[in-house]
Amino acid sequence: MNAEGVLDRGFHAIPDLIRAHAARQPRSAALVHEGRTLDYAALDALVDRVAAALQREGLAPRDAIAICAGTSLEYAAVFLGALRAGVAVAPLAPSATAESLAGMLADAGAKLLFADGAAADALAPVRARIAARLVALEGASGEPLASWLAAEGAAPEPVAIRPEWTFNIIYSSGTTGAPKGIVQPHAMRWAQLQRSALFEYGPEAVTLLATPLYSNTTLVALFPTLGMGGTAVLMGKFDAAAYLGLAEKHRATHTMLVPVQYRRIMALPDFDRHDLSSFRFKLCTSAPFPAALKAEVLARWPGALFDLYGLTEGGGTCILDARAHPDKLHTVGRPAPGHDIRLIDEEGREVAKGGTGEVVGRSPVMMAGYHNRPEMTAEAEWFDAEDRRFLRTGDIGRLDDEGFLTLLDRKKDMIISGGFNIYPSDLESVLRGHPGVAEAAVVGVPSGRWGETPVAFVVLEAGSPVTAAELLAWANERLGKTQRLAALELLEALPRSAIGKVMKRELREAYGRATS
Repeated sequence: MNAEGVLDRGFHAIPDLIRAHAARQPRSAALVHEGRTLDYAALDALVDRVAAALQREGLAPRDAIAICAGTSLEYAAVFLGALRAGVAVAPLAPSATAESLAGMLADAGAKLLFADGAAADALAPVRARIAARLVALEGASGEPLASWLAAEGAAPEPVAIRPEWTFNIIYSSGTTGAPKGIVQPHAMRWAQLQRSALFEYGPEAVTLLATPLYSNTTLVALFPTLGMGGTAVLMGKFDAAAYLGLAEKHRATHTMLVPVQYRRIMALPDFDRHDLSSFRFKLCTSAPFPAALKAEVLARWPGALFDLYGLTEGGGTCILDARAHPDKLHTVGRPAPGHDIRLIDEEGREVAKGGTGEVVGRSPVMMAGYHNRPEMTAEAEWFDAEDRRFLRTGDIGRLDDEGFLTLLDRKKDMIISGGFNIYPSDLESVLRGHPGVAEAAVVGVPSGRWGETPVAFVVLEAGSPVTAAELLAWANERLGKTQRLAALELLEALPRSAIGKVMKRELREAYGRATS
């Protein structure tokens, strides 16, 4: 980064960029959380103290720590301090089971665990099996972070971070088995930061983040904000009304939200009374973003709207500039610059133009692999005729003549009924067309006659009088013969992960228990 704060070519480690911002704009706010602010000078000094303490503990570059806690300024500083020491970070979800957390800690080889009170309580049943020493964040018993840190003014031994070193290990949610550790190298985060020029991050950016710090959804906006010298405003727990209050108070210019958060914010009765004119870029990722909701956000919320499609593993990313392409809201956009997206069939052959297939992608944003899982890494890879490495997404899609990608469904969620392929997203789209339907999810359940058959789970709009039987009949009148729903159940809410993904496995399991 040059004296004007412009990124030059070549690789830059994010902790080094923060050091540069601290020198150039020391009093600019870097992080804000619950009324507390760290400017770049204070953040840089705290990051130094974390890095120096890790070195004092004997951690060397390419070792690992874990953080299991709710959002806080200290969480972010520990993460960045580890990176400055060349140490990888495994951010763990406190909502995971004790057994799952113990497995992730062992898999990561974490030498230290930074945990708050809630996480420490969750880990209590397996604490004797955890090799990592605990450093206590807010509410946890044990050595508190404040006394563990190196002395004020301490500086770590300089570490020249290599692009191929592990930046973080992000564990999958484990909804389809034991969580896999996704190894993201520094080069991958650097490539994401370079891409951030599309969204005009810079020293004037104020990014409001309302998803947890252990989620890649948060990190893909947090690190570009800090890397370019902006301000990140962190929410501990999402609340739609509180979000709007923070947006107005801090004059937010950027945000990253998941679709269900957009839905809840837009549903607030007083949404239109809030001054959101400061927004320049709104981003969305991590789950399907319905076209009707995109259109509503465009109509009622100032600023550009970008839908980002991609995996935590990386590979290919598609970006939809919704304001520029209002006729393509049903798609996830076109490949980002420098990204190669293709479709393959069951045998791994590229499909003909206009065909349907599994989405595979290649770009500078690629995981190194799954931690300690070489066989699973190999399963996630596809190589083209020139032996170039792509990552498989498990998503079924179709590219139109202009290169826009329409997602049909997750490959594992596709229903094969009587020999016909049924895409749940098609059925969900029909259900959402009913004025009484707020949300819908369709899953395949075992059928003795058809092999699998589709079943719908629906959340109604408040006050809607429609019954399950009426809605089932309404939907089946509009679906093709091979698509018709076998059953429909009304729910108060769909089960979701911490970042808003519908947990379809839970729906299948609940239906199976109810009908067995």
